[in-house]
Amino acid sequence: MVQTDAAITTRGGAGVGVWIFRVLLVAGAAFMLYSWFQPWWSADIAVIPGTSDMVLHPWGADVAGTVRANIDETAFEMPFPGLFAGFMWVYLGVCMLALAVSLFWKGRLHLGRINVSWAMVFILLVGLSYAAAVGLAFGIGTLKAGASGANFIGKSNVLEPGSGAKLKMVSQLLVGYWLALGAGGALTLLGLIRFLFVRQPKG
Repeated sequence: MVQTDAAITTRGGAGVGVWIFRVLLVAGAAFMLYSWFQPWWSADIAVIPGTSDMVLHPWGADVAGTVRANIDETAFEMPFPGLFAGFMWVYLGVCMLALAVSLFWKGRLHLGRINVSWAMVFILLVGLSYAAAVGLAFGIGTLKAGASGANFIGKSNVLEPGSGAKLKMVSQLLVGYWLALGAGGALTLLGLIRFLFVRQPKG
């Protein structure tokens, strides 16, 4: 069977679109990884030498030894102590695996009138869940700071349990937080526009 020039051109254009999308998706995954390893939030307590006495990462908080000895641990401890960090690292691994699989898997999800690629579903789940994780980090931080009488963002006073003294604290969101939010949004967008690059073959 002889193929027309138009058919060959169309197939070649589709192939280029697939590889362009794969490059974009790999870039999105790298963006997510980069934001994951950046600190999202920090706090500085005035009487303690140095800056960034508390730093929040996706898997938990890094707290200076002096702070840990003088501040109630519930103020910076993440939910489900001992399990939270492990869960978050597993979450990252699952997300990277899902993005890797979505690069090449051509299967589709059929639910009634819904007929979408599994690759799109995986990418959307990763993007939306990461954006949600960023939002939850802010919400949990705000609740825990409020419970200890402090502000999650801005200036506040924290109580030293031993002496009852009030210590001045300044806390802020860092660039890593906004990068993580952007990474979640970028991956979500890639999932939504995947069909523009990867066309469903006509059977």
